[in-house]
Amino acid sequence: MELTMCCPTLFGLEGIVADELRFGGKLNEVRAENGRVLFEGDEQTLAWANLNLRCAERVLIRLGSFRAKSFDALFEGVRALPWEQFIPKDGAFPVKGHSLDSALHSIPDCQRIIKKAVAARLEQVYHQSWFEESGAKYQIQFAIMHDTAELYLDTSGTGLHKRGYRANSNAAPLRETLAAAMVKLARWRGREPFVDPFCGSGTIAIEAAMIAQRRAPGLMRSFASEKWECFERSVWQQAREDALGMIDTDGQFEILGRDIDPACVRLSQENARKAAVSGTIRFELADAVKQSYDQDGILIANPPYGERLLDIQSAEKLYADLGHALEKSPVKQYILSSDPQFEHCFGKKADKRRKLYNGMLKCELHMYFKHSMHRSAKMDKTR
Repeated sequence: MELTMCCPTLFGLEGIVADELRFGGKLNEVRAENGRVLFEGDEQTLAWANLNLRCAERVLIRLGSFRAKSFDALFEGVRALPWEQFIPKDGAFPVKGHSLDSALHSIPDCQRIIKKAVAARLEQVYHQSWFEESGAKYQIQFAIMHDTAELYLDTSGTGLHKRGYRANSNAAPLRETLAAAMVKLARWRGREPFVDPFCGSGTIAIEAAMIAQRRAPGLMRSFASEKWECFERSVWQQAREDALGMIDTDGQFEILGRDIDPACVRLSQENARKAAVSGTIRFELADAVKQSYDQDGILIANPPYGERLLDIQSAEKLYADLGHALEKSPVKQYILSSDPQFEHCFGKKADKRRKLYNGMLKCELHMYFKHSMHRSAKMDKTR
């Protein structure tokens, strides 16, 4: 079955997800747009994407798109779509979605109309007037923007950032998809030492270990579409076997996670165990600003900042202390912060910056990768 699929992403990660699909999935028709990536494929592609994409939020099947400035237009547009190709007689088909800058702005009314239209289509096909919806879940999603409606089926179920290893987290967890993206932006593949000096619940180090081992992020969880009758179970079984066969369990990687909080160190160790990478990462109790960084390698950090754990003044002092600790270090540094004064406090102008979102919080990834060539990038302290 040929499918048009859509992966919603955190803003700033569209290009990374598109590259994952092009190179990992070996797909040609991949289109990155604001907040999403569209691509074509079959059920094998769908299973591969759910299991292997590290930076996408979900895998949706795109059923169709049409203009809908009235509820009648919405009803008819939805009813014209081939829902029976996916939803069986006993399938549960709840509806959720959003509307922006459109005549149809009432979400509950849109949900009701879409539900009614899908039921009308299925009534016509299955010749029954009542659906108990006692079977597998086929989550319908809609998006109405500028009076254009798009309809999807969610094949993932729980969001793809839920890998299955982080049942517990610290006070301000970093989303797994963003952590993986930071590792990818640093182009780390396991060939050099890696350190996260503010490991928290261990997410960045764990995602780095999974990337180094080529361990598919979805191997420890299930997906909604695994239960769908329209797809052969053997497709999912083969996709899982292929993913297991890709894991490099023999590689030696130098991955270190540190935190000043003993509870975070214990939590990181437990999460790494759940992720099956505990033998690949060393976690230790340490104060990030009192360490020596005299070794080449990669440092990726999500230090506490004002909106998360510390007040602004404490966070900015931490940046200054960290900058001093890293002043002459050859390590390449990738540091996430939402503070517009980060570079001034840190004492160095970034070689490159990348705008990212930690949930709804706008951040920048500050990249310092030219220090290994002993290039001084001190900021003007008199600003």
